[in-house]
Amino acid sequence: MRRVLCALGVLLILTAAVSCTESSGADDAKSGELLRHAEPPPYERILPAPADARPGGSGYRLVPGTVIRTGTRSEEARQIGERLAEQLRGPSGLPLPVVDGGTTADGILLRLDESAAELGEEGYRLESTAAAVTLTARTPAGLFYAGQTLRQLVPASGAGEVPGGTVTDRPRFAYRGAMIDIARHYFTVPQVKRYLDQLAQYKINKLHVHLTDDQGWRLAVDSWPRLAEYGGVGGVGGGPGGHWTKGDYRELVEYAAERYVEVVPEIDMPGHTNAALASYPELNCDGKAPARYTGIKVGFSSLCVSKEVTYEFVEDVLRELAALTPGRYLHIGGDEAHATPAADYAAFMERAQEAVAGQGKTVVAWHQLAAAEPAPGAVLQWWGHDKTTAAERERVVAAAKAGHQLILSPADHAYLDMKYDKDTALGLAWAGHVPVQRSYAWNPGSHLAGVPESAVLGVEAPLWTETIATRADLELMAFPRVLGIAELGWSPAAKLDWAAYSQRLASHGPRLDAQDIGYFRAPDVPWP
Repeated sequence: MRRVLCALGVLLILTAAVSCTESSGADDAKSGELLRHAEPPPYERILPAPADARPGGSGYRLVPGTVIRTGTRSEEARQIGERLAEQLRGPSGLPLPVVDGGTTADGILLRLDESAAELGEEGYRLESTAAAVTLTARTPAGLFYAGQTLRQLVPASGAGEVPGGTVTDRPRFAYRGAMIDIARHYFTVPQVKRYLDQLAQYKINKLHVHLTDDQGWRLAVDSWPRLAEYGGVGGVGGGPGGHWTKGDYRELVEYAAERYVEVVPEIDMPGHTNAALASYPELNCDGKAPARYTGIKVGFSSLCVSKEVTYEFVEDVLRELAALTPGRYLHIGGDEAHATPAADYAAFMERAQEAVAGQGKTVVAWHQLAAAEPAPGAVLQWWGHDKTTAAERERVVAAAKAGHQLILSPADHAYLDMKYDKDTALGLAWAGHVPVQRSYAWNPGSHLAGVPESAVLGVEAPLWTETIATRADLELMAFPRVLGIAELGWSPAAKLDWAAYSQRLASHGPRLDAQDIGYFRAPDVPWP
């Protein structure tokens, strides 16, 4: 028996359709087509959902004479205007010149107002009238995000009208991240730049780059050159691998900063270090280098905690990495160190945290750091799931109560490499299947019992690449789930609603298509 949906009378009212199920009989006739809700109005399509959006009045029509006015002589504001013009020109075909200052109140106006304290560090106000679209923010970051919202109010075709109305918006959490693992499978800087652009338009502001693991070391280190030259060769399945030069890394960091994204680099240790151990025998307790590794098992490798050369290695690597990284964070991993005895783990993490502090940076580590002694100010990244033990949860809760902030990446909600369902060809399933609705259906402010929202720095969507080898693989697994994580990080808790979000997400299908972003057409989303 198969299920078909049928409409009940004439009860189709704008966005609601009532349907019923009935048996089809013994034949194999095609199932009835699922009735789709009408597309939400423009201000209800903004993603992440803004704090306050009020449509009303006449809108502003984009025409060949439209200009972007920075309203200030700030060079940074002008750069934001130029980037916005570039983003809008593509689909619209309009010239959209950027001009400084001017008293004429028409066109697209970009205004920095340091007195707008209510907008915070990343908030903005967008006002659209028949005369102009005005973007106001206290900081350049807020102005950039106002521009990203404007992009969503312009029709996907690029032509037409910005609907009349006002958006007043600011983020819920300061940290809104995504992670890309370039160690298991190697990804180039241009590939990561493309992903970064896709994320930044949805107000993601942190890009965590997992640079090293058992399968590959992906960043050149002058003081330990074989890490990249030898340890960077290969990857899961035995591919060619590769590594970034310091110039490559700087290029990504600068590119990210122009889009108000902070790069958070990770050197995972003391476990997940086979690539380093294979490159330098002296980092092993027996002085013998293991073979390079191309599988996907975890927990078998460990730096030799008792050797002083290990800490010379750690300090050298973190010193060179810190010099390349203007952001505040260095991520030192610390997860799945099953080959490191507990006492050794605690001793090692103490020394590694001291090395980070010595570079003037803030420690980030996976939540297993709670089993040792987190340094003052250290941030813990939670990746637990519904099978995580009570004892492990209690340690993390205790760390939060002691003043340590948390980044939430629950594997059974936020891990983008988990399969959508049993038929997903890519990905893994050790944390269960994560369909689009499940990835969205959790509240960061109350996710961990005993952890107040004030202890939550933000959210992050990691994409591990054991099975992800190409741009197409990456996009299929990331999209659309990463957009839900972006909304969880930005939007007020009162705005988090699956029914409304699924409609909003569906309306972005044509925008993803227009940008040639591959995505999983989840059956629980009413795609147009």
